[in-house]
Amino acid sequence: MTYSAKVIVCAYHNVGYRCLEELLRQGADIRLVFTHEDSPTEEIWFAPVRELAGQHGIPCVTTDINLPENVARLRELAPDFLLSFYYRNMIKPEVLELATQGALNLHGSYLPRYRGRVPVNWAVINGETETGATLHYMVEKPDAGDIVDREKVAIDFTDTALDVFNKVTDAAVTVIGRSWPKLVAGTAPRVPMDLTAGNYCGGRKPADGLIDWSKSAVGIYNLVRGVTHPYPGAFTTLAGKKVTIWSAWPVAGSGEPGRVVSTSPLLVGTGDGLLEIRSLQVEGEAEMKAAKFATTQLRNKRFN
Repeated sequence: MTYSAKVIVCAYHNVGYRCLEELLRQGADIRLVFTHEDSPTEEIWFAPVRELAGQHGIPCVTTDINLPENVARLRELAPDFLLSFYYRNMIKPEVLELATQGALNLHGSYLPRYRGRVPVNWAVINGETETGATLHYMVEKPDAGDIVDREKVAIDFTDTALDVFNKVTDAAVTVIGRSWPKLVAGTAPRVPMDLTAGNYCGGRKPADGLIDWSKSAVGIYNLVRGVTHPYPGAFTTLAGKKVTIWSAWPVAGSGEPGRVVSTSPLLVGTGDGLLEIRSLQVEGEAEMKAAKFATTQLRNKRFN
């Protein structure tokens, strides 16, 4: 079925690609796509929105949607809907108002929990057991508008942030798939968001991956899996060198925080329990299994 509503899509990352793909599958009349240039400092492991738009003959813009020339172009297009899927720029109210039937965002959490930046990473780092994807109307305040639909996903204790992101991506497609026909028909629900029932998280920098060995083994493990590949990783120092820990597991036991108590397996003391390091990377070297790194001389050495 082909819908007559004119749509502008702002999209990036796998969520952006997959949700755009779903709209196209449903025959949405997409007039223009805004996306981003890939950053040379970021590991690009996700699908290119620009290529998908190009395959379908949809014009694609990589400059900020809020720029005057882009606002003028939108005004001329007179969209019914503006949809944002992991677009990284805050969209100004004057732009949101150009969509006569609504501007909506797909957020990677079960709102109102984890409003703000990098919600999947934060949920894993904080040891949550579930998160989700939420489609909501955009207002000036980030992730605060009326909710149209949500889908929960489980976070298993063995999941990395990438595992959860893939689950959330699937949930996002599910939400868009069932919500789009209702939006076009004018039958989609609008449930006010109760911000008091949620929380807001800021962005993360690579430096935020520094391990605090006084925290519990479970807490450190959650940090490791929350920022492991394809993210920058959790790190510590040993003998003045940066060591990134890519894989670990919490185990029972005790030891001075940061102190190596065993080399086979490689166990390090924490504020509560022991952390088994399974793979790591010393600054300037390739990633390796802990068994290759650990030697008897390492015993009693301290990570800082």
